[in-house]
Amino acid sequence: MRWLITGGCGFIGANLAARLLKEDLTCRIRILDNFSTGSSFNLHEACGKSISGSRMELVQADARDPRACIENSEGMDAIVHLAASAGVSQSVDDPRRDMETNVISTFNMLEAARQNCVKGFIFASSGASTGDTEPPVNEEKPPRPISPYGAGKLAGEGYCSAFFRTYGLKTVALRFGNVYGPYSGHKNSVVAKFFRQALSNQLLEVNGDGTQTRDFIYVHDITEAIILSIKGEVGGEVFQIATCRETSINELVSKIKSLVENETGNEVKINYRSSLKGDMKRSFADISKAKKTLGFSPQYQLEEGLMKTFEYFKKESGRDYSRFLSWV
Repeated sequence: MRWLITGGCGFIGANLAARLLKEDLTCRIRILDNFSTGSSFNLHEACGKSISGSRMELVQADARDPRACIENSEGMDAIVHLAASAGVSQSVDDPRRDMETNVISTFNMLEAARQNCVKGFIFASSGASTGDTEPPVNEEKPPRPISPYGAGKLAGEGYCSAFFRTYGLKTVALRFGNVYGPYSGHKNSVVAKFFRQALSNQLLEVNGDGTQTRDFIYVHDITEAIILSIKGEVGGEVFQIATCRETSINELVSKIKSLVENETGNEVKINYRSSLKGDMKRSFADISKAKKTLGFSPQYQLEEGLMKTFEYFKKESGRDYSRFLSWV
């Protein structure tokens, strides 16, 4: 298999590349990243010496550039499009940048895949495309995004459907839950933020009253869903990829507080502040379609995943934690 992973220097991309190199000794991987959020450090740390070997190639380019997309997808068997401007708050502050980064780049990659006869295309979508609807969310509920970020992800899903039904490109859109795990040091996601704050003796900053809920999924389960989607025969479909477990932010912060205090002996304090615009109140997913069609079943419980994530952040804090402080 020859894989192109856009945004491959990011959190999910680094985990996916490391897993592919480990489990498929004949695969070849090309990473396309503009280094706007991710860095080669993540990739080096996850993949070790493989990044400089013959099995992996790192290309600095932007998926908003159609020429770069076409050139770098030539000869690929599969494209995993992870490159995106992630996060609701950033999209609210700058909706045009969010649209250009998320919608145009997705179209460019799909068109490049079509022109180069790529066999499979995975699009990293989000539950934000559905919007603030009564959970558990499934693929049949009418999407009504409440943030520009969600609207951009929904547009990507629409283009994936169109390229499958018009051109026969085997596309699969995966609506990821709230992903967490190792190599997420640069992420602004809530789990990464809480660990950074706790390990730098800062207050854990909770937006709103903490009763809002999310479906937290460990990154290894995400990479499993991606691989199953490429191996499967389905195309033009959308799948919820999560755990079907509703966890409040208060429950999450309590678990992280207890974990850090038990492992380090340091007290962790919590501070509540204003809610974010465009933030959903409740969100967790019905994953029965992914189970039935892809054979997907999450393997990691929240407690196990949080411990592995803590071990990563703890290791980083012992090495050079100062590079994370600006991301808190």
